[in-house]
Amino acid sequence: MTRSIRPDAVLVQAVIAGALSFAHLHDIAAAAGQDGWKAWAYPISVDLLLVAAWRRLRILRTTGKPTRAAWTWFAVALAASLGANIATAGLLDLTDVPAWLRILVAGWPALAFLGGTLLVHTPTTEPDTAPEPTPVAAPAIVPAELAPEPEPFPDAVEAAESVPALPAPPPVDVPPALVDHARKLADAHRSATGNPIDADTLRDRLGLPGPMAAQLATHLA
Repeated sequence: MTRSIRPDAVLVQAVIAGALSFAHLHDIAAAAGQDGWKAWAYPISVDLLLVAAWRRLRILRTTGKPTRAAWTWFAVALAASLGANIATAGLLDLTDVPAWLRILVAGWPALAFLGGTLLVHTPTTEPDTAPEPTPVAAPAIVPAELAPEPEPFPDAVEAAESVPALPAPPPVDVPPALVDHARKLADAHRSATGNPIDADTLRDRLGLPGPMAAQLATHLA
């Protein structure tokens, strides 16, 4: 299966712009007295600093760190590239380059080296300076067997003995229809578990009060 290759307009435009900027930087360097391979190294240095500053800028933005240094070196590289493009547009006589431009071109390698070094060594993560948590001593746990039992107060004992016992609650009348329904649930429970149904299960299944569920369980026993 063959894949058709279609040119990307953005990529083509980037290649053309990069080639023109590369040529302009080469011409400026050559006119400033940097002949031979040195004239070709200048545009590479400018473009690499531009790319390195942009890449560092994106990393710092992602991590939320200050981007002032990356913006500074990006602006320096962009000014060098843009200045060469404007200077070769007929505004500068390349046969008679002024002294200040020769000084700028000659000093560019040191400036680019400084910028690249600072960009590489810019920290992207902050050191962990959070204080260590202070250890907290665990409270002493006394076993239940060793803990002394509190003695009841005499007044509380006398008051408890003087309170008469409450009468047992009267039996709750259970409707026959509810008994039949509960019996079906009990049969299903016995078939599923092999055990008779208890009052708590009846209370949960039917949503009944505790006394009525207990009375219903006695009907099913």
